[in-house]
Amino acid sequence: MPSVFSGGMQSALYLLIIRLIVALIALPIHECAHGYAAYRMGDYTAERQGRLTLNPLAHFDPIGTIAIILFGFGWAKPVPINPLNFENPKKGMMISSLAGPMSNIGLAFLSMVLYKFSMIPSYMGMSGAFLSTVQTFLLYMITINITLGVFNLIPIPPLDGSRIATYFLPQRIYFKIMQYENFIFIGLMIALWFGVLDGPISFVSNAVTGILDHLTRPIDWISVFLITR
Repeated sequence: MPSVFSGGMQSALYLLIIRLIVALIALPIHECAHGYAAYRMGDYTAERQGRLTLNPLAHFDPIGTIAIILFGFGWAKPVPINPLNFENPKKGMMISSLAGPMSNIGLAFLSMVLYKFSMIPSYMGMSGAFLSTVQTFLLYMITINITLGVFNLIPIPPLDGSRIATYFLPQRIYFKIMQYENFIFIGLMIALWFGVLDGPISFVSNAVTGILDHLTRPIDWISVFLITR
């Protein structure tokens, strides 16, 4: 019994470390994408505050990081963006907000490409602890980045989706919603705790995974060719 328990604890710790590493990659890239998009459109706020960096410590939010490790979706410390520096504030906020989730989808796509290539040796009978660890890491990179991207596209303050929605909403409605941002955020945390959003997030995440799988299908053909030749 103790040996089984020890093995289970080691496995759980192994997966926890991998999820932590993924979070320390995904979250900084997400926030840096926000800041870089804003920078390209004329807002240098993030750069001046040292936030255009992939250093995880610059973007660390303890609750958001714990959430992504436990639930697969969470958040980092938001990169500061001043819409007044944009030529078109509403359009600038929409693009800079969209950049974060899209960076995660892009990272998931790259991880899926690498994962499918990493599976070719396994299909050919070659395996090992290192290869297995790489494959597990890439799988978590795919799933967590997709879920993170989808989660942040929800049009609820303070998520990125709410900033994207402002491009399509009249300003009076947007400012009315933002008055209650703190209360909406509390409601979001309660919904996450009770799993209310699990179904919708899972449905959209699976759809995105299917699209990325389709886009990387040529790698599957290469695998079949190499295995059967």
